[in-house]
Amino acid sequence: MEERKNLCALIPIELHNQVTEAREQLGQPTMASTRTMAFQVSEELFQRIKAHLERETARAGKKLTQREFVLGLIEAALNEAEQTLTAEAPSGLCEATIPQDAPHPREEEPGAPSASV
Repeated sequence: MEERKNLCALIPIELHNQVTEAREQLGQPTMASTRTMAFQVSEELFQRIKAHLERETARAGKKLTQREFVLGLIEAALNEAEQTLTAEAPSGLCEATIPQDAPHPREEEPGAPSASV
């Protein structure tokens, strides 16, 4: 794949509409559906990331960008967290642990002190 460069310029609206339509057909996000995240890192961490990207580029024979690297890490972390959350979520807990004839926790038992102030 050839290298590409982002270019910001005023173009005719007709051309913009053609490009937008083509991007949608390819499943590429448009500016309206993306958000920017920006953060600072220490020089040491930046150099480690840069060295890693250079190693991965040499190993794979394809340039790994900072964007691809960071997005991959974020998506992997979110997927892991979501899987953990799903695995920990008890299914059917109420039905399995509370007897059917047990009073609802908000219903006061006769003779029990009132919770109202």
